[in-house]
Amino acid sequence: MGNQLDRITHLNYSELPTGDPSGIEKDELRVGVAYFFSDEEDELDDRSQSDSYKDNSPTKDGPVTLSEVEYSAFCCQECIFSKLRENEDLNVYSVKTLLTMCKPGDLLELVANAQPPHWAIFEGEDQVIHLHKGEIRKDSLFDISCGWQGRIVNNRYRYRPLPPDLVMQNASGHLGLSSGEICWTNSESFAAWCRFGKREFKAGGEAHSAEQRYFLKVHLSESTVHTLVFRSLEDMIRERRLVDASGILKELSLVDGKE
Repeated sequence: MGNQLDRITHLNYSELPTGDPSGIEKDELRVGVAYFFSDEEDELDDRSQSDSYKDNSPTKDGPVTLSEVEYSAFCCQECIFSKLRENEDLNVYSVKTLLTMCKPGDLLELVANAQPPHWAIFEGEDQVIHLHKGEIRKDSLFDISCGWQGRIVNNRYRYRPLPPDLVMQNASGHLGLSSGEICWTNSESFAAWCRFGKREFKAGGEAHSAEQRYFLKVHLSESTVHTLVFRSLEDMIRERRLVDASGILKELSLVDGKE
């Protein structure tokens, strides 16, 4: 799955596929705003599957395709994140099948329609290390999945990964820490930090500058692409997860600094 992403590793902002064949966006540039909502890690609590998810539940252990919003993201001109069906296998698998594909240090994503994804680091056997309800903990992937499907997302972010032993050291070294002791606001930021070691994934870990901006392109359809701008990776992740959870793009529309 990861090898299919290598085709766009070196694309810059202007080269990434857009909704318009001419490469010109139909939507004005938008400035994104992060929506802070209570404990994102409630995503694993009381997981009653939505009707839309039940309709997509597999009867076998083979791959399943969900209806998901597609994204691409850039820091200045560099592509740092890509979730585009034309470049990546976005199929998901049952936990039983997924575990046959994993190796220690892999980055896993559990997904369902109209829910924020849950990310974890695979340790071995069926065990994963993840951030849940403000605590870094180790659990069985069977126990936390509650029927959700998953996939390996080692190459979703375009950063150079750490060696697997360092990924596991990052993850296991924080086991047991809770709210007041951790600096990640959601499961994705923690798991991605373990894999890549980038301080930008930590809350307040990024040094802001006037020149540095993150561009999130939300591919709503083949002809509709919204572009949002953020000052930090943390804010961009929050906004993207909110879109995944609600299916609604809630951005603050600003043009040249004016509403």
